[in-house]
Amino acid sequence: MKLICVYQNALLLSVLTQAGCLPVASAESQKNSTDNSASPIESTSLVSNQTTSLMTLVDFASAEQQTWLQSSSAKFQLVKNQLQIGFLPQHNISTVSIKPEQPWDLSSLSRYNLAFDVANPQDKSVHFYLSVENQQDEYQSRSISIAPHYKGTVFFPLDGKEAVTEAGFWGDATPWKTDDSLMVWRSWRAENVDLTQIAALNFFTIGLLENRSIEIKDIRIRANPEPDPKWLNNIVDQYGQNALIDYPLKITSDEQLALQTAEELAQLNASTGTPNRSIYGGYTKGPKLKATGFFRTEKVDGKWWMVDPQGYVFFSHGPANVRMANMSTLTGIDYQDDAVRYRDSNETTPEDSMGTVQIPQAIKDRRYVASPLRHNMFEWLPEYSDPLAKHYSYRRSTHKGAMPYGETYSFYQANLQRKYDNQPDGAYLTKWHEVTLSRMKDWGFTSFGNWVDPAFYNAKQVPYFANGWIIGDFKTLSGTVNHWGLMPDPFDPEFARRAKITIDEISGSVKDSPWCAGLFIDNEKSWGEREGSIEARYGVILDALSKSVTESPAKKAFSEFLQQKYAQVEQLNTAWQTNFSDWDTLNQGVTFNQYSEPQVADLSRLLELLGEQYFKVVHNTLAEKMPNHLYMGARMANWGMPDEIIKASLKYSDVLSFNIYEEGMQPHFWQFLEQVDLPVVIGEFHIGSTEGSGLFNPGIVHASGQQDRANKYKNYMKSVLDKPYMVGAHWFQYVDEPLTGRAFDGENANIGFVTVTDTPYPQLIDAVKEVTSTMYQQRLDTK
Repeated sequence: MKLICVYQNALLLSVLTQAGCLPVASAESQKNSTDNSASPIESTSLVSNQTTSLMTLVDFASAEQQTWLQSSSAKFQLVKNQLQIGFLPQHNISTVSIKPEQPWDLSSLSRYNLAFDVANPQDKSVHFYLSVENQQDEYQSRSISIAPHYKGTVFFPLDGKEAVTEAGFWGDATPWKTDDSLMVWRSWRAENVDLTQIAALNFFTIGLLENRSIEIKDIRIRANPEPDPKWLNNIVDQYGQNALIDYPLKITSDEQLALQTAEELAQLNASTGTPNRSIYGGYTKGPKLKATGFFRTEKVDGKWWMVDPQGYVFFSHGPANVRMANMSTLTGIDYQDDAVRYRDSNETTPEDSMGTVQIPQAIKDRRYVASPLRHNMFEWLPEYSDPLAKHYSYRRSTHKGAMPYGETYSFYQANLQRKYDNQPDGAYLTKWHEVTLSRMKDWGFTSFGNWVDPAFYNAKQVPYFANGWIIGDFKTLSGTVNHWGLMPDPFDPEFARRAKITIDEISGSVKDSPWCAGLFIDNEKSWGEREGSIEARYGVILDALSKSVTESPAKKAFSEFLQQKYAQVEQLNTAWQTNFSDWDTLNQGVTFNQYSEPQVADLSRLLELLGEQYFKVVHNTLAEKMPNHLYMGARMANWGMPDEIIKASLKYSDVLSFNIYEEGMQPHFWQFLEQVDLPVVIGEFHIGSTEGSGLFNPGIVHASGQQDRANKYKNYMKSVLDKPYMVGAHWFQYVDEPLTGRAFDGENANIGFVTVTDTPYPQLIDAVKEVTSTMYQQRLDTK
C-alpha cells in the first residue's frame, strides 16, 4: 500500500601492561603556532565521494597539539604524526582525549562531517567509540568496529540534513556513495547538543577482555557532498530487507524462501539435540542434588548453580524477547480517528509489549500520510485487502523517533506467513512456535530469557522466565537522565496496588508451572548513575526532596527518616550546611546548589531506602502469590546500577540480574559480585554487525562481520562461564530488529539469531552449538 501525501507533518607496542602515557615521539616536522583553533586548508577532492576537506582539527604535527593528548586509562604515543592508542582491559572504560586549549570553532561552516584516517594493526577487530564534546560537557557519541588490518577513513555527519534528520531509527543509511566507513550512534541521536564549538574528542572502548590498539591521523572537517534527494527512499524491499545492497542471506523470491525453509525443517527433524540433558535442560552427568519440583539455587563446590526441578545442575542460556511484540516498524501512516489512541489507565501491558492490534476498516479509511519520510522508505507495503495485510498494527505512543504514534507493519510476521503458507489460516504462528522449540533443542539452549511469548509457557518443552511491568498512575521521580521513563515512587500505595495486579496476572499465566525458571519484574529502571556528579547519582532523591510531603510519598518517607536521624533541625543544618528555619521548610520542598560530605552520605542512604522499598514491595507480593518461583531482580543496566541499589536488592532477590552490553565480564569490574555471594544472571547481551546482515546498526556491541560476531559471542560466554557466581546469560534478542527501526524507539540492530526472513545466521549458530555442547563441562571443570 502506497499513498500520495495528503499531509506534510599501528604499530603499537605488542604488549601493553600498565595504564599511562608512553613517551611522545618527536615529530619529523613541527608547526609552531599560537592559534589553538582548527587550521583551514585548501579544499581538495577526496577519492570517489568528492568530499572536500574544510579544516584540519588535529594532525599532530606541532608540539602544541601533542600537549592536547591526555589519558589515565590507556596507552598512547605519537609516531610520524600518527596517534597510536592502546586501549586497556584493566579499565572498564579506556579513553584517550584530545583537548585543545581553545575549542575548535566550526560556527562559520555548514553541511560538514568529521572524518579521520584509522588503521587496525591487530589480528582481531576493534570496536571503539568517539564522543564529540562541547564546552558544557554535552556530547554526541558514535562507534564502529573495524576489521583486522583495516586501513581507511571513518566519518560521520555533524551538520546538514544527513546529521539532523530524525528518520526514526538508530543506525543511519549511508548518506552518500562512498568507500569510507560510517560510524553509528551509540544509541539514540543526542538532542540539542551544539557542536559548533568542539572542546574535546574522546576515543574510548567499553568492557574490553583483551588489549586493543588503533592508529589515527588527520582528524578533519569535510564538506558534505550535494544532498541526495533519494536518500532514505525505497530502502526496504518486500521482505523487510535492505533493498540497496546484496548480502549472503538475502532472500530474493518466495521460492527461495520455501526451499530454504524445507531444508531447515528437514535438518531439525533429524536432530537429536544435545546429549546428557534432563527434560528441563539440566546436566544429567553432573551432581544430583535435592529435587523440589521447582527451579531453585544452590552453591556447589564454591560455584553457584540453578537447580532444575529434578535436581540436576542447570545453567540458563538462551534468547530473550522471543515474541511478536515490538517487531513492527512505523509505516508513516496515521489515522484521523482519535479513538485508536485511547489508553485505559487499568492496562497492565506497556506499549512495547503489545501484540498485533487489529484496526477497524472504518478507521483505516481515514488514513493519511503523517510522515512522507517514513512512508517513502518502503518499496512495498500490502494493500489492506492483501492477505499479508493482517500484519498491520498500531502504536499509540512511541518512546523516541520520527512519529509520536502511528500505523506499523511487521515484515517478520509476514515472512512467517510466506514460509508456512501451506498451513491453515493463522496456523503459521503455531508452526513458528514449533520450529522455535525445535531450534532451541537443536542449538543446545536451556531456556528462554525475558519477554517470551506466553504460548511457550504451555508447551512444557523449554524452561522460561516470566515477566511483568508495574505500570499505572502512581507517583514518579525524575533523575537527570531518564533512560526508559520516570522512576516509580515505591512509597506510593498505588505502586503496591499495581504491583499486585501485575503479579496476579503473571501468576494466572504461569499457573505454578515447574517450567517457569524464575520471574523478572521491570527492566533497567532509572535509579541513577553509578559514578559522576551528585546530581547524576542522586537525581531521583533530589527530585523527591524538591517536592512537598503532601505531593510525594517518597519525600514524606525521606523527611521522616531525616527527622528521626537529626533530632533538631539545627543538627541537620550543621551537617548539610543549610539554614532551614524549621522542619516545615524541609517538608515544603528544597533544592541545593552545593553539598557537604554528610549530606552526600545522607543522599546515599536515602537512595538505598528507595531501593529497599521498591524491592520489598515486589518481593513480598511475589512471595505471597508465587512462593515456588525465583525472583530474578530488576535487570539493572551498568549505566543504572548504583551501589546503593545493588545493596538494597540483596535483601530481597533470589538471583541478581544485570544487562551487560560489553565484550564480556571483566574480572576486575565485576569482582564485587564475589563478595556479594548470590547467584547472578545476565538479563541481556548481544553482538552484531552491519556486514553480512544488511542492517544499518550493529547493536550496542559491534563486530566487524558475521564470523567475528560468532567469535566475540564465544569470548563473551567464556568470560561468563568462568565466573563462580554466574548461573545464566540471556542474549537479546531472537530476531533482528526491523531495518527501519522498531516502532517503539527506533532500534534497528543486527542482534538476532535469525534475520527478518527467519533465516538463521550460520556462523553464530555454529558458535552457539560449540558453547552449549561444552558449557556444563566447563563449569564443572570436567572433560
